[in-house]
Amino acid sequence: MPPVKPMLAKAVHEVPHGPGLSYEPKWDGFRCVVFRDGAEIELGSRNDRPLTRYFPELAELLLAALPDKCVVDGEVVIVTESGLDFESLQLRLHPAASRVRKLAAETPASFVAFDLLALGDESLMDTPFAERRRRLEGILSDSLGRVHLTPVTADPKVAEDWFTRFEGAGFDGVMAKPTDLPYEPDKRVMWKVKHERTADCVVAGFRWHKDGESVGSLLLGLFDDDGVMHHVGVATSFTAARRRELVDELAPLRENALEGHPWRSWAEYRTEMRTPGAYSRWAVGKDLSWEPLRPEWVAEVRYEHVQGGRFRHGSRLVRFRPDRTPESCTYAQLDQVAPAELKTLFPE
Repeated sequence: MPPVKPMLAKAVHEVPHGPGLSYEPKWDGFRCVVFRDGAEIELGSRNDRPLTRYFPELAELLLAALPDKCVVDGEVVIVTESGLDFESLQLRLHPAASRVRKLAAETPASFVAFDLLALGDESLMDTPFAERRRRLEGILSDSLGRVHLTPVTADPKVAEDWFTRFEGAGFDGVMAKPTDLPYEPDKRVMWKVKHERTADCVVAGFRWHKDGESVGSLLLGLFDDDGVMHHVGVATSFTAARRRELVDELAPLRENALEGHPWRSWAEYRTEMRTPGAYSRWAVGKDLSWEPLRPEWVAEVRYEHVQGGRFRHGSRLVRFRPDRTPESCTYAQLDQVAPAELKTLFPE
């Protein structure tokens, strides 16, 4: 019965090798555990947030695609000709039912299954993954439209090929798990290999940490070909000590920061430009107000990949770069991989 927290993974820097390992693509979507009991179906997120109302077209599809009684772990994605579209997926989390119905028709979601937790009245949580996978294959077919079974391989070279070839299509990387692994909710017992790169960005502002006394994140900017500086993401994951240090380090840049700041009037055109004050779709009511800084410092940050002109996930601060000028921080430095063909994974 819901909720069941999904099994998690810990990050490693390269595809692990060894006997008894199974590899899968790492999908870039919303993690989702599907519960079906007869005519009832529930889509649960990683954080126990119900997803059913946001994806009515997927709930209907899964009712037709899954056995009468089962629990399936997978990922909700939106597939386009150019790859997985996470930004469109985020837009689906809308409070208005009319908007949800409109988006369901315009950008229908797909479901990628990769684990089976229960079938009928039988719990498979203690069953080895190899057997869970075999039984999952037995309940899904290749003719289910937007319901797919994730590819799997025991060959690390194939996994490394997926890691490289499908990055431009929006894949996060590669997953690895032991074939004898039971399903362990909320435990990091798998491995994930994700893409990481570095970029030099302008530090143009910051947000306070929830403690109200230290820096929570740095707001980052890059210049486009027309010399306009766009908000491309944030740098986070500081230790408590580093957050306090940053308050003093950034203090001089707060003086007269709005005078001539490129984001000064962001609120007037927030719909036309990527700006740091946009609301959070995941944390309703979350304070995303920011403190401007004179855009004079450059930070080298580590990021995974770029989508829609922004860092897909929060980046990590590597170091400040006093040897770089803000004007040199442009989109041209970003390594954006061309999309790969998805038909091998999503046959028509």
